[in-house]
Amino acid sequence: MPAAIRLGMLTPSSNTVLEPATYGLLAGIPHVTAHFQRLRVLSITLEGGSTGQFDTAPMIAAAEMLADAKVHAICWNGTSGSWLGAEADRAICAAITGRTGLPCTTATLALYDALRALGARRVGLVTPYLGSVQAEILANLRTEGFEPAAERHLEDPGNYSFAEHAPDLVTRLVRAVAAEACDAIAIHCTNFRGLDAAAAVTEVPVLDSVAVALWGALRAAGADPAQVPALGALARLA
Repeated sequence: MPAAIRLGMLTPSSNTVLEPATYGLLAGIPHVTAHFQRLRVLSITLEGGSTGQFDTAPMIAAAEMLADAKVHAICWNGTSGSWLGAEADRAICAAITGRTGLPCTTATLALYDALRALGARRVGLVTPYLGSVQAEILANLRTEGFEPAAERHLEDPGNYSFAEHAPDLVTRLVRAVAAEACDAIAIHCTNFRGLDAAAAVTEVPVLDSVAVALWGALRAAGADPAQVPALGALARLA
């Protein structure tokens, strides 16, 4: 049997999609396991009280508890870096690695890596977020060298409520974005039911953030994503 791979997943506290979706992607692969530690996240806005949910100190404390389980890598499964900026995520990763000695990534950093691996330039975006948050995500895509194409969002301040949007709604949003020329589409929210859309829309690569975060965690752990065929196109990206 292959060597065990344990992935430490930092998780927004009000997220109800991430854990079962990740377990579903890992079904039938007993040597790869995901282990979750929650952090208080209740809403997604640009107001100070919301952005303060993503301070470094609670991230480090949660990561230290995951390190007790001797995980091989840690991934922040929140998408906060997409609107706060990639440097915020890079700082979190550096702090976690400095404290635990473990490699670290995030759902947003993994998304940027996946888009680059695909050679995607024009990127479509689907989220449940407020327009103000969406605008920051689009601006940060530009900062990272991508050209935002079509986008759809739902004006939902969430976070718990993001999971209440049906998968077929997410698929409709993705199909609408796919109809406007883009090289890839990011469904960027780990509490959004995007895996069905990623499987259903095949004319352009669709990157769901739950799958992307798992892909990134595997890579951070030095593991081959091809071990997880349910990742689809991501499984074929080094």
